[in-house]
Amino acid sequence: MFFGLNKLIKNILPKTLFYRALLIVAVPVIVLQLVITIVFFDSLWIKTNKGMTKALVNEINTFIEVYNDEIYDKNEIKNLFSVYQDLNIEFINDENFVYEYNERWFSPIDRTLRRELKSIFGFQNFWFSTTSYKELIDLRVKYQKGYFKFLVPKDRITSSSARIFALWITVPALIMVIISLIFLKNQTRPITNLAKAAEKFGRGEEIEEYRPSGAAEIRQAGYEFDRMRKRILRHLNQRSEMLSGISHDLRTPLTRMKLQLAFIKDKELANKLSDDINEMEKMLNEYLQFTSSSFLEKDEQFNISDLIIRIVEKYNNKNITTNVSPEIYLRGRKNLIKRCINNIIDNAIKYGDKIKIEVMKNNNNLFIKIEDNGPGIPFNEHENVFKPFYKINKGRADSKSSVGLGLSIASDIIRSHGGNIKLEKSSIDGLGVKIFLPV
Repeated sequence: MFFGLNKLIKNILPKTLFYRALLIVAVPVIVLQLVITIVFFDSLWIKTNKGMTKALVNEINTFIEVYNDEIYDKNEIKNLFSVYQDLNIEFINDENFVYEYNERWFSPIDRTLRRELKSIFGFQNFWFSTTSYKELIDLRVKYQKGYFKFLVPKDRITSSSARIFALWITVPALIMVIISLIFLKNQTRPITNLAKAAEKFGRGEEIEEYRPSGAAEIRQAGYEFDRMRKRILRHLNQRSEMLSGISHDLRTPLTRMKLQLAFIKDKELANKLSDDINEMEKMLNEYLQFTSSSFLEKDEQFNISDLIIRIVEKYNNKNITTNVSPEIYLRGRKNLIKRCINNIIDNAIKYGDKIKIEVMKNNNNLFIKIEDNGPGIPFNEHENVFKPFYKINKGRADSKSSVGLGLSIASDIIRSHGGNIKLEKSSIDGLGVKIFLPV
């Protein structure tokens, strides 16, 4: 039960910190305002208006009683009540008195006036409208073969303190909410900046010097992030420099070995040794490609449809068929995306003799699908092949020449762009590689 309630609350609550904090601030203010308003209307405004309305109805009743007394001049009585009681009185000699009136049922003014008139004059002996005139109330009371029409100022039954109260309670509440919005915005901005910096760094993008701000806890988190970022960058640079040095040191003896092969008379042996040397050079290049820093490349807007078409054209392979939607633009590191596509196509060509490439856009997502008719990869190995240096020997040709970095590099590139990559069985009975990228 409690779990279901907790889940419901989580679904109802805002997802962002700003709106959650605003809810914490706004709800007490709104509740307090409602309580004060209810108390005011119940204990002051309604009671005051009820007293004013009762006094008005009694004045009208008094007028009618005096008007019935034959000893007084009727016109003089009307003039006296008009002058001293602020009642504009007119007698309408019309027996067709209409009881129906436009009462606003959700108006406390109308409700109170109807109740007081009913208590004095009875049911269906009166009619009133508080909306016919802007500043007046049209009130009619049945009298003999006609009815009296009273035009009464609205301030006779309504207190002006209600407007003043509404002003005094609304304006401070709005000021409090505005101040809260400014304060919360300033408090959540450092968290938002930290999240953006972390997201940008996680994608492999270069970020400017991050300056922590905000509360002490947020600044501490910012400082730790900045130190972590610098340590990671230093580690990546050291790794790249180390492997570059190793590569340079290994290339020199490999070059000498190539030169020495020219002097070997046994050509068959020389060819075998040359193949081994070439394989070693290829492995070195893949290692360097894997460890090369992607932080050096800047983001740019480019046409990925055009990029993939140019990549396919360079292969000059008739077995590659394409279905590419035109003019799809992506913001990212162009050379890294190119390397990713090349790695996947290289694998497809290595293990299959038929390749299909499909590129399409759906809403804000880019889909790239590269399929081959090779032996494929078992489903239980789909996650493992994205690990560095992981190789599958079963059913895979040229396993010795593979270092096991192609898909790992492709996965790192796609994930650094905020996308995803997965494997599936292709429509041509081989391996299908699906890439999802936000555009």
